[in-house]
Amino acid sequence: MKLVTLDEIDAAARRIGSHIVRTPLLAAGWGDPDRPLWLKPENLQPIGAFKIRGAFNALGRLDPEVRARGVVAYSSGNHAQAVAYAAAAFRVAAHIVMPEETPAVKVQATRDRGANVVLCGAGQRESVAAELVERTGGVLVPPFDHPDVIAGQGTIGLEIAQDLADVASVFIPISGGGLASGVGTAIRALCPRAEIFGVEPELAADTAESLAAGHRVEWPVAQRNRTIADGLRSAPSALTFAHLQRVLDDVITVTEDEIRSAVRDLAHRAHLVAEPSGAVALAGYRKAAAPPGPAVVIVSGGNVDPVLLADILSGGR
Repeated sequence: MKLVTLDEIDAAARRIGSHIVRTPLLAAGWGDPDRPLWLKPENLQPIGAFKIRGAFNALGRLDPEVRARGVVAYSSGNHAQAVAYAAAAFRVAAHIVMPEETPAVKVQATRDRGANVVLCGAGQRESVAAELVERTGGVLVPPFDHPDVIAGQGTIGLEIAQDLADVASVFIPISGGGLASGVGTAIRALCPRAEIFGVEPELAADTAESLAAGHRVEWPVAQRNRTIADGLRSAPSALTFAHLQRVLDDVITVTEDEIRSAVRDLAHRAHLVAEPSGAVALAGYRKAAAPPGPAVVIVSGGNVDPVLLADILSGGR
């Protein structure tokens, strides 16, 4: 299986540079003194999440005549918004399949970008998307299972390496694995001494179990859907799992209470709004036996339901 290369990530960075925010590294003085904490706030992207990088790279790589037929995507929220946003920039139609349990704020934001949103039952999004591709003639842009998407997400790793060459550890949320695959590839090539940690909820820890077993282990959708981190309920594909086996040093699993605590700390201490999925990397940083030296936590997104955010900030469970 061909894995994404650093050259492909470099090319993606040039391709998407005018469409994204080059997010800064923010020093957080409240981290472990032996592991100075730096935050990579991808919640500051135009659609509130890192997914914009992969979406623009994937659409930018399409032949204009093919792209003009429109695009189809399936997503629990952030990839949906990213594809809708990129499609609007390229002035093509976007048809987005979203599970019915997706937070309303993410569904509405996707519609506000001009996309046609089709809601579906749990576990049905891939099949419904395939029907839309057949009916509309659009091109499928998957949320993680595509080299162009992985390369786009990997541009975060390039920026980390450029801004903090002596980084000792990097913490990355894991769901389908596209973000960790891309970032891990870049960091492994440019900062070979750094340790790379994937972080996922205990209630959706299929990646941790799969890596320990040496092969993908399928968790039922209903089991993964228990976590508050709604953006981390997908399972790695064969492509992303192959990347994760190569680039990750370990996977840290975190509890629901630890995720909520990380959301509160990002709000109160860093003044950053993070959705639960975007805060898991901070929770992982707190638990990991990481090496001394600068540590980067990727805050992957901030599209959180206001009612849920209020509940978390008030200390609710």
